[in-house]
Amino acid sequence: MRILVLPVYLFFFASIFQAQQRAVTDTGERIILNTDGTWKHLEEKTEEIKTNNTEFEKKVVDPYHQAFYNSPNTWRVNQWLGILTEQNPNDVWITQEIIVETRPDFIIETGTLCGGSAALWSTILEQINPRGRVITIDILDQAQQARKLPIVQKHVDFLHGSSTAADIVDYVKYSVEGKKVLVILDSDHSKQHVLNELAAYAPLVNVGSYLIVQDTNVNGHPVDRTFGPGPMEAVTEFLAANSNFVPDKGRERFMFTMNPNGYLKRIR
Repeated sequence: MRILVLPVYLFFFASIFQAQQRAVTDTGERIILNTDGTWKHLEEKTEEIKTNNTEFEKKVVDPYHQAFYNSPNTWRVNQWLGILTEQNPNDVWITQEIIVETRPDFIIETGTLCGGSAALWSTILEQINPRGRVITIDILDQAQQARKLPIVQKHVDFLHGSSTAADIVDYVKYSVEGKKVLVILDSDHSKQHVLNELAAYAPLVNVGSYLIVQDTNVNGHPVDRTFGPGPMEAVTEFLAANSNFVPDKGRERFMFTMNPNGYLKRIR
């Protein structure tokens, strides 16, 4: 039996309950059909959740962010090709998009740790610029296992020393002169150190490319409130004095990022 109601065709799918029947419309809405021809929704429709507002972030995103950050079983144990890679998958995806879009000749990474992220960036870079290289910098050498990977042997240069030391900065400047450069800052997260890195490496980024400041979420943004002034405060001070870069909020479209305001795009 086919019944036309406002002119929606209804297809009955349940048994009679008292004087009512349950039905579903051809658009998938479940309704109660009365014997007199009237009907009503089986379930009240709810307003669509708005995800692009501060209230939603405070009630939903921030608690998830804090739980994810504080857990010992999330980003702290992530691996790439078997090498420890302390990265948030959301931000890895966004960084991958940036690498593909900007096609850098060099990716400069401060903060090598075990070399997992250098291996990760070089894996992506090889697909769009086979001659591209990753220069990764750290005061410690903990990347012995990463060096065994063919992709690392092919595309990664390791520098040992402070990312802000004059000899390190000079070497990097010489290596990337005239090339397209993407910079990722992920070493000492104190405000002053990040400011020093920004001063050293921002001029190397070509227009249209990015300087990514990682872990701007610490010091209460929204995690680790006792950290003290860190990357977020450094970025704020840097942008106040530098009109060449703007935070690309479109890179935060997954809502949860550990680098809020940290995707800095060079526009001039």
